[in-house]
Amino acid sequence: MNVTIYDVAREAGVSMATVSRVVNGNPNVKPATRKRVHEAIERLGYRPNAVARGLASKKTTTVGVIIPDISSIFFSELARGIEDIATMYKYNIILCNSDHNKDKEIHLINTLLEKQVDGIVFMGSEITAEHEEAFKMSPVPVVLSATIDNHKKLPSVNINYEQASYDAVKALIEEGHEKISMLSGTLEDPINGYMKFSGYKKALLEAGREVDDEYVFIGDYTYDSGLEAMNQILKLEEPPTAIFASTDEMALGLIHGAQDNGKRVPGDFDIIGFDNTRLATMVRPTLTTVVQPMYDIGAVSMRLLTKYMNKEKVDESVVLLPHRLEYRQSTGFQR
Repeated sequence: MNVTIYDVAREAGVSMATVSRVVNGNPNVKPATRKRVHEAIERLGYRPNAVARGLASKKTTTVGVIIPDISSIFFSELARGIEDIATMYKYNIILCNSDHNKDKEIHLINTLLEKQVDGIVFMGSEITAEHEEAFKMSPVPVVLSATIDNHKKLPSVNINYEQASYDAVKALIEEGHEKISMLSGTLEDPINGYMKFSGYKKALLEAGREVDDEYVFIGDYTYDSGLEAMNQILKLEEPPTAIFASTDEMALGLIHGAQDNGKRVPGDFDIIGFDNTRLATMVRPTLTTVVQPMYDIGAVSMRLLTKYMNKEKVDESVVLLPHRLEYRQSTGFQR
């Protein structure tokens, strides 16, 4: 049989209200009484009913987190930042995997709201009208993490992806590279496609270069798409001497694709990735990459959500964290 708060109160010889105050950390309980209640809880093996407590307080101290790929190094680092801050503020996490699927994302949002979560941290690709409608109907706050809301109506935490990509390509231009390729995500993806491609384009145009479609390749963020892109690059009549990839995983595919065909990195190609995942230091040569502070993005997202959930003052709802370029061995230059 389940042990109830009534059983604990009877065992300790106190009221149920006193047991409730002890369980919830209310300081207005005499030390001797608190000790007696804790001893009764331990003897009976009582566990507070979180659902019942949530109904009483109208809070479940639970946050829903939706991420596109639970197996991704990138998203797992973000989730770790969220979890650490959630633990600090005594919130539990329900972690959901959406598989980059819009319909599943909408379903998960509604499922989490049915579970009476106190807030949602959302990571996804494109924020559609359906997402906006679901968020608008939400009775609890929602914070976007490493996800862009073009209308800037929702709280969010990101870096300036366009500027970061611009900085990477400009570094390659300043090293004298004339022909620079980009391995991008689909341009329908606001971050890994459109914004990063915009940074690439801006750097080229500012340097008086034209954007040559022959040097732009579309991948699906995976290692295999990097391998495939390199196979296509090597078939070009005039291959580029430098490549900027919108994710580290695709950059690794580019490096190994070059090596498999007897090419040198650096030497034949300078390659720059994006994200600074652990993969960047596991590959040889180690990968020059844009440092996106993934853990910090997750941590700041969760802290921002706690402010909304607890009705604290929020000075800035759209947060941009700093980025930098980490030079390693996949480029033949250091700064």
